[in-house]
Order: sequence, then structure tokens, then C-alpha cells
Amino acid sequence: MLRRTKIVATLGPSCSDPKMLDAAIAAGVDVVRLNFSHGTAEEHIERAELVRSIARTRGRAVGVLADMQGPKIRVGKFAEGKITLKAGDLFILDAECALGDQTRVGLDYKELVQDVARGATLLLDDGRIEMWVETVEGSQIKCKVVQGGVLSNNKGINRKGGGLSAAALTAKDREDIITAAQLKADYIAISFPKDAADVHLARQLVTEAGGKAWIVAKIERTEAIANLEEIIDAADAIMVARGDLGVEVGDAAVPGLQKRMIRMARERNKLVITATQMMESMISSPIPTRAEVSDVANAVLDGTDAVMLSAETAAGQFPIEAITAMHRVCSEAEKELDNAFSQGMLERGFLRADEAIAMSAAFTALRLNVKAIAAMTQSGATALWMSRLSTHVPIFALTPEVETRRKLTLFRGVYPINFRPSSHDRDQLLIEAEDELRRRGAVRNGDLILLTIGEPIGKPGGTNTMKIVRVGENRKA
Repeated sequence: MLRRTKIVATLGPSCSDPKMLDAAIAAGVDVVRLNFSHGTAEEHIERAELVRSIARTRGRAVGVLADMQGPKIRVGKFAEGKITLKAGDLFILDAECALGDQTRVGLDYKELVQDVARGATLLLDDGRIEMWVETVEGSQIKCKVVQGGVLSNNKGINRKGGGLSAAALTAKDREDIITAAQLKADYIAISFPKDAADVHLARQLVTEAGGKAWIVAKIERTEAIANLEEIIDAADAIMVARGDLGVEVGDAAVPGLQKRMIRMARERNKLVITATQMMESMISSPIPTRAEVSDVANAVLDGTDAVMLSAETAAGQFPIEAITAMHRVCSEAEKELDNAFSQGMLERGFLRADEAIAMSAAFTALRLNVKAIAAMTQSGATALWMSRLSTHVPIFALTPEVETRRKLTLFRGVYPINFRPSSHDRDQLLIEAEDELRRRGAVRNGDLILLTIGEPIGKPGGTNTMKIVRVGENRKA
């Protein structure tokens, strides 16, 4: 059985040389994530080129996701590198402090003094340290430590309940978007968007830079939850970024929000990536914990398009083992998926012919014991709509467009194939598509396959025909 859920792996020191990248792609990576919080523009460009070169050698498409750093709301540095705080301690976050000590530390984000007032709760280092704001005086935020711990250089700051005014797109992000466009990223992820306007601005900047990347909105702010519908509608995909989101809304709220976000994205024909600490223990262990296995499996059962590895592959000791484990868990979880359409799907109307064909093809494949769907596509839109529906029937997206094939790597249950027919004659094209699937071992004589195509041939968004074929019947004796 082909794995339907896609795997996104973050590149870093543990997984960037040609040998390791080749092993990662062989192990099942569908999309690589370039984390623009680290590395230079030249390094990101070189890695993207290397990934694509290895993928071509293996006859595969591998997508590239450029993840923008976003606003970094962090403490500054300490003279001794770190301090230990205890509950009840008084501590000052000082925008004018150059080097911290036991009583105070500086701020990378100077505007924090305008965003908080007495009574605010600040969470540092992913929520490990909690402080209550007593007063704000000039450049100083005077706090009482509620939950102590070790605080070291450059640890992040969140405000419980959200409310920080930092813009989603920083000056660095704007420069990095130009780099992402230059390396022809397939997806660009925007960190900390608050609303649809942040997503629209990102899309504008990508277009101005000459890029064609789809926009991924990372949901990690409390404000984003309030504006979830408009953000999903504005973006091409969302990422359930559970780290910062969990700090802001509370860890207990994240599982329910994850399920809601996956459901909303699929209902709106958008893609969704589930991320953060999915197999965190595999940074230093060759096997995942049972809790991590359940976490990944539940995301699959919820319908996520992709699951993401971060430090596990970027800096971990067992990057290939982490990918292999992710593949194994996803494949096993998919055996439990129901082949069913929701009542809402059955009752929905269509605005476009290609959407109607996609729905009809998926429904027919489910009811007729079809072995495979072959969607001949230019833009990938038909394959996207098909992938929103619950069916085990593999969707092979046949397209000559390299950019489309790379985007399709993130679509759940869709497998991109480089397909360059010799003719624009419809009947000949369908025969060649059947031959391609048979050559790849996806079907054999006697199998039923369902083909979708648009006429006139080659027009994007023009899928208007569905045909059911029994493999081998069109061949002469």
C-alpha cells in the first residue's frame, strides 16, 4: 500500500550532506523544510539545488518548503550565559540592558514594554518559566517569578492569551522571501500571522519577488485562532504549529484545536501540515515513544496532509530512523481509515466543472472498486479536490509541469508523475496514461482505472471529462 500521508523533514547539520539527503529521500521524505531561522541565503539555495538533483536521480519529485523566521521575541544574553530563577524572585526585562545578570536581562523585541501592563503573564523558554508583570516603568518590565527554572541566552517570550503586536513579516523575512523566490521554493511558510492581511501581504511579496510558491500560514498565535476562517481562506495551506500555540493557549487546548484546524482546512480544500515535537525523543533515541507514535497516528486519522519532523532530522542523532519511523506509523494508521464520504460532502454544490469531475471521480472510484485514479493535470487543482475525500484509491497526478509536480508532493494520497504524452489526441493520451501506470506497476491487465482529463488538452483548470477503463482492453490482440 502506498503511504498517503506526506512526510516533511527539516534540513540541518544532521541531514544536509549528499549521502544523508539521498538516504532521507530513499526513506520516504516528500518535502524538505529549509528553516530560515538558521543558515545563509547561499546555503539554502545550495541545499534546494542538491535536493532536486538527488530527487531527479531517483526519478522522484521532492517539494521545498521555505519557512520564514518571523518576529523573534526573545530575551538577550547573560554575562554568565544563564541564571537560575526561583518562584517569588523579582526579575526585570529591560529593553536597555546590554548584558543580563541575576536581576535583569535585555530584550531583542524592544516594543514589549508597550504590549504588556500590570497583571500580564509572560511565559519564557516555551512556557518553562512563568512571570507575572507587576509594573512597567520606562524601558523596564518588572516581574515576579511564578514558576522558576534555568533561563539562558536568547530564550523566547510569549504572552499568555496572546496580544503581542509584533508584525508577522519582519525586514529579515522580506529579504528571505526574495531568496525563497530565487531558489524557486514550492511553499513559503509565514510565522505568526494574526489575520488574513498578513497572508495577503506575504503573497504580494512573493509575487513581487517573481516567486510562484504557495503560502503556508503557521497557526501559532492566540489571535490566529480567532481569525482562523479568514486565514485559511487567504492561505493555500496551514501548519498546526503546536509549540508557540501551546504556550499561548495552554497545552490542554492544542489537541482539540488541531482536530478543528485539520477539519476546517480540508472542508475549504486547503492543505494542512501537523508539526512540532512529533517524534522529539528521536533526537537522541533510535525509537520513538509510544505517546509519539499515538500522536502521529492520530494526526493521520484526523486527515492531515503531512506530518513534519523538525530537530529530529535537522540536528538529531537518528535522522533516517526518525523518517523511517514516521513512514511506518503513518502507513499503519492509514489501514484504519474509513472509506467514506461525509454527508456534507455528498450535499455540497459545485462552482466549477473540474471540481465536479474530481468529486465524481472519487465517489465512483470508491463504489466501483477502481484500482487507481489517473488525473491528467496542468495546475494540480483536480488532484487537490480529489485528495480532500476519504478513499484508499491512489491518485496519480500525471503532468508535464515540474512546478506542479513539486507542489503535489504535499497533497495527501496524491502521487506526482512526470508525464509528457506524444500527442494531444485524447484517445491516444488516455492509452499512454494507462501504459505509464502499468509500466510503474501501479496497475495490471484487468484492473479498473479511472482517468480524468480536460478538453481542450493542456488548458489549466479545464478538467471536464472522466472515463472508466479496464486495463488492457484497448490493446489489439
